[in-house]
This record gives sequence, C-alpha cells and structure tokens, in this order.
Amino acid sequence: MSLAANLIVALTALLHVYFLILEMFLWDKPLGMKTFRLTPERARDTKVLAANQGLYNGFLAAGLLWGLWLGGDGFAIKLFFLGCVLAAGVFGAATVNRRILFVQGLPAAAGLALLLLSRSGG
Repeated sequence: MSLAANLIVALTALLHVYFLILEMFLWDKPLGMKTFRLTPERARDTKVLAANQGLYNGFLAAGLLWGLWLGGDGFAIKLFFLGCVLAAGVFGAATVNRRILFVQGLPAAAGLALLLLSRSGG
C-alpha cells in the first residue's frame, strides 16, 4: 500500500509541475489557451495572475516531492500537502469548473486514502 500511495503522491506532484508550466510559461501560447479555453486577449490580460497561480502549484509539487524525499519520515508532509491539493481542487470545482475536482481533487483524495491505509497497515 505504501508503494501505491507514493506513486499517487508522485503523480500528483508531477501534475502540479505540469500546471506550473502551463500557467507560468504557456498561458498565452496555443497549448495554454486551448487547455484553459482562452482568447488571446483574455490570456494577455490574465497572464500575471496565471503565473502567480502557477507558482503556488509549484509549491504544492515541491511539498509533495519533499515528503517523498523524506521517505517514512515524510508521512505528515505528504498528508498536509495532499490535503492542500484536495482543498484547492474542491475550491476550484466550486468556483471555476467542476472538472478541476477530477483533475486535481481526485488524485489528491486517492493519495490521502492510500497514505492513510498504508499507515494503518491496511
């Protein structure tokens, strides 16, 4: 169970590195505009806000990777950052688009469940 939990934590971290790249560097490029359904004008007008959002996604990824790097001692770190990702996914689904719950929230929820199961020996 611990391996599965760590794989989901790693996947969630990689997703957030991808979000960082999309939001900080590709926001006003074809891939970013297609992903976020933006017009060139909207992308230009929101580019700085998106970069800020991307930086926060980078912090989430860094926290998850830090927890993985610590091995067994990183349990609480992984728990905290997965909780942050889940909260962001729920908030994003409620305020922006429901698919955020599946793209961001579902991996975090699965990671939390597996992490807690691995701790309980299940």
